[in-house]
Amino acid sequence: MATTTTPVPPPVATASAAPAASAAPDATAAAAGRRPIAVRLLGDTHRLGRRLPQLAVGLALYGASMGLMLRAGLGLDPWDVFHQGLQRTVGLSVGAWVTICGALVLLFWIPLRQRPGLGTIANVLMIGAAMDVTLRVVGTPGPLPARIALMVGSVLLNGLATGLYIGARFGPGPRDGLMTGLHRRTGRSLRLIRTGIELTVLAAGVLLGGTAGVGTVAYALAIGPLAQLFLPWCTVPTAAQTSRKG
Repeated sequence: MATTTTPVPPPVATASAAPAASAAPDATAAAAGRRPIAVRLLGDTHRLGRRLPQLAVGLALYGASMGLMLRAGLGLDPWDVFHQGLQRTVGLSVGAWVTICGALVLLFWIPLRQRPGLGTIANVLMIGAAMDVTLRVVGTPGPLPARIALMVGSVLLNGLATGLYIGARFGPGPRDGLMTGLHRRTGRSLRLIRTGIELTVLAAGVLLGGTAGVGTVAYALAIGPLAQLFLPWCTVPTAAQTSRKG
């Protein structure tokens, strides 16, 4: 006698579990995308009472150091050679070109999928303004020894300012973010990418009439070690680092 079997339907839970599991990452990503802009800009909110003033002071000192270096008249860092060349060729102030170029560089973040932080936006808005204020207040010293002292002091101040604004942990400046974004997308070394960018803007700045000289060389040699010296003292620890120390 032939036997018949009744087909057993598959469990409903098994059919619905796979879509639910696959949808979880999408839901998480969507939730992350819906975070308030303030949260995305601030990121870690630990110790904002120190980090926000430190960011503002660091960026103001950075702009001031750039103005002092320009007043010394012995050569500028590569980006400021470019900014000064634009000022001499097109017009506007050097600080205005610092702001304009920072905003334009920020546009290159879009294809690199870089996300700006509060420090990135503040960098664009504050450094050029602080530089122009310094140039209005400080005159050009006459004797060469005074100009050399001003150049050395401006490089030292720039190193401290770099440690302060990076240590506040609100995101990189536009030019630093361009470097790290190209590094991530191309796989090239940071040193190679930074050198290529700075040599390009330096050459363009010299062709436009910007001032390169002994100050340019001194800045290139000293700013890395100075930033490394000041960063440990200026970096605000995260909440996790603070709890581990506690």
